[in-house]
Amino acid sequence: MIDWLATATIAAALLAAGWAVLLAVLNKPLTLEDWTTLGVAALVVSQEVALLAQTVIGAVLLAGGGHEAVSGATFFGYLLTALLLLPLAGFWSIVDRSRSGAAVLAVGCLTTAVMVVRLNQIWAGHA
Repeated sequence: MIDWLATATIAAALLAAGWAVLLAVLNKPLTLEDWTTLGVAALVVSQEVALLAQTVIGAVLLAGGGHEAVSGATFFGYLLTALLLLPLAGFWSIVDRSRSGAAVLAVGCLTTAVMVVRLNQIWAGHA
């Protein structure tokens, strides 16, 4: 895993979650016509790209050896869950025009941040 990429992913997830929480509190739906919502969408897309990069890099590093303490099944289980979670939360938040749509995106982003922290722990050999 690339540490700086994981840190950037966590930061983007927390920023997007914070904005989604603000929208949920203000009872405003996520609309693609709003520039700030497009910024949040860009953060979510950047998280997804970073997770894809971590998946490829993790697969290459695990195949190359030297990381025997890392459980490959657990590592890729977390990565694939995080990869699927963000698009589903994003789609749900766009489709659901109520406050709960923004709340779902916030929960999805917060969950992604926690999963990346856990991925770092797994990569360091802490099962």
